[in-house]
Amino acid sequence: MNDNAMMQRFRDRAEAGSLLASQLAHFAGRPNVRILALPRGGVPVAFEIARALKLPLDVFMVRKLGVPGQEELAMGAVASGNVRIVQPQVVQALLIPQFVIEAVTAEEIRELARRERAFRGDRPGPDVRARTIILVDDGLATGSTMRAAIFALRLQRPERIIVAVPVAASETCNQLGNEVDEVICLKTPTSFQAVGLWYEHFPQVTDEEVRTLLSKADKNWASHNSSERSRSS
Repeated sequence: MNDNAMMQRFRDRAEAGSLLASQLAHFAGRPNVRILALPRGGVPVAFEIARALKLPLDVFMVRKLGVPGQEELAMGAVASGNVRIVQPQVVQALLIPQFVIEAVTAEEIRELARRERAFRGDRPGPDVRARTIILVDDGLATGSTMRAAIFALRLQRPERIIVAVPVAASETCNQLGNEVDEVICLKTPTSFQAVGLWYEHFPQVTDEEVRTLLSKADKNWASHNSSERSRSS
């Protein structure tokens, strides 16, 4: 991809999801494929992919461990299943003491549990065993949140893990290529700075928006399955 193409920003997360869907078209309608979004920002992106590819959508709960006072800077992440990833280079460079890491971890685990209830209610988590999983977010800086998701998913033994994001730091995208079966990054700028800079419209995604999109995705999936059964009968 040339520099001019990399400088072109996405209009919003929906456009980014539509563009990603075109790169994932060969997965359309495959019964063994599931799309998992990292909430909240990954959900609007993943919704467009699920709609275009006629695949089921769910969320996979992960929370970034932000550096106190610099919350956008990740020193690690936690994911469902009591998984924690720590970025040693960040911790060492900023001389972050262990008690700070533990305090931030406890706070984010509480928020992760709250969001799990808010987004999924009493529904069980996604069944990923022996399936191809497409993990989606709206962008990756250090990739710590995505790495926590990958590690937690591996424990559930999926057949394949594919990471799909609209934009990622080039180094992060390259590193993730060694950790999963496939990585799709539409833009990999060498000067990254922040995910939001690569979108013209990048509002905070609310819990209500996540619930709404998941509900729409469930209805789309149910409608698709109904149509498929009608054609086969």
